[in-house]
Amino acid sequence: MFGIPDLISLIISAFIILPIVVIMREMGYVIAGLIFGAKNSRLTLGSGPRLFKLGKLDIRKHYHLYSWFSYDELSNQSRFAYMMIYASPILINVISGLTINGLLANGYMTEQATFWNRFIFYTFYYVLFDAIPMKTVNGMPNNGMLVYEMLRYGKRTDRNKEPFIPATSEVEKEYQEEMHEMEEEVEEEQQERKEEEKEKEKAREKKEEEREKRKQAERES
Repeated sequence: MFGIPDLISLIISAFIILPIVVIMREMGYVIAGLIFGAKNSRLTLGSGPRLFKLGKLDIRKHYHLYSWFSYDELSNQSRFAYMMIYASPILINVISGLTINGLLANGYMTEQATFWNRFIFYTFYYVLFDAIPMKTVNGMPNNGMLVYEMLRYGKRTDRNKEPFIPATSEVEKEYQEEMHEMEEEVEEEQQERKEEEKEKEKAREKKEEEREKRKQAERES
């Protein structure tokens, strides 16, 4: 039976553990990008309008479970560099999961064991879907498939031409266009409201005039 404790556990998992695991996963890209010379790299947390931008960190307004890493190009163009970029989210989650599991096994953090066990579960949940080579939406390869293709063929071989990791400059361009469209929509909505208010005001004035005319007619009769 699903009770209050289960609901609390679900809330903690959805709004605390999952976002942390996702951010840690993306940090794998950031670290690998720093090592192999990713130019104009950026970690974006959340979606929608930008709250603030600090260095390589871009914080958006809406729920931060949706996060991604971007860069324009790598200084190191070797096969190994690209393999490590794709493998980095897998490695950081494996390392953090095994480390926390080892600490628990040796008697550390036992008072928060339930929290950390859930953390380990979701960490390896992402490892599972990252590491096992598979195709995802529209035939897009996952990290595991890309690592496999780099090992076997030395390049990405799927037919999906979309970049696996987006270019920061393109992301920023799309963001500015999206924000411009939103501003135009807001301006249009505000203009429509003003027009509606004017029409309502005219209707009120017309009713008031008709009321005054009726009163004047009654006085004259």
